[in-house]
Amino acid sequence: MDQVCQAAIANDLDVIGFSSHAPVPIKTFWAMPFERLSAYLEELRRCQLVYSDRLQIYQSLEADYIPGKTIAFEQWRKLAQLDYVIGSVHLILNPENGKIMGLDGTPQNYDDGLQFAFGGDIKRAVSCYYKQIQEMVKQEKPEIIGHMDKVVMNNQSRYFSPENAWHQQLVEETLLVIQKHGGIVEVNTRGVYRGKYHTWFPNEAIVKRCVALSIPLTISVDAHQADDLLACFHDAAKALKECGASSVSCLVDNKWEQIPISAVLAKE
Repeated sequence: MDQVCQAAIANDLDVIGFSSHAPVPIKTFWAMPFERLSAYLEELRRCQLVYSDRLQIYQSLEADYIPGKTIAFEQWRKLAQLDYVIGSVHLILNPENGKIMGLDGTPQNYDDGLQFAFGGDIKRAVSCYYKQIQEMVKQEKPEIIGHMDKVVMNNQSRYFSPENAWHQQLVEETLLVIQKHGGIVEVNTRGVYRGKYHTWFPNEAIVKRCVALSIPLTISVDAHQADDLLACFHDAAKALKECGASSVSCLVDNKWEQIPISAVLAKE
């Protein structure tokens, strides 16, 4: 965290937020173990004190939503005194059999999960994914919805095309839920700079639809280390502008504000 703060200052950033993966009730290689949460929060607060004169540092978690299994986001807010929550789905629950498919890791992990949880039925898996996001938005009300179409990443157009009408319909239903119940859609750059996908999550077509529906957007590099802190950030800002967005949501002085994209690009 200290290295990230130093990198932020070196790059003339004003505000950053730490949002490590919250613990989940399933063994994973990527989520924080529950016993590490206190140390995470202690180090975060130490950084807030050390760099208070140079950097606004916000306290967050990226919380997974699995119906009936994960801790309610409001509990995370209270337990960890969070400034905001990024709500994400990395683990798709099949409500018919209780089995779970993981999205991240290798394509083989995706393939194995699809067979294990959904018997290879990709349409059913993707439908459950978006329904899970919709339920998360309605019930948990995260301030930010993380990488909302990430189900396409390890698919790599092998099982379905994002252009398929049924997939686009699921996306549209999800966006309408976000429009009604609130939430900021995160435009995530990590898939691009890590070479895992050719565009952002969500893609440009979805960003354009967010603009049309007046759904607020923000940009996240999803940095896992200090060197990634600005990876593709300005490229994403330019892409958002080309998609018709005029501003992005930023947390400044504990308030969500719409910052003109022109002001963001001026810092490039």
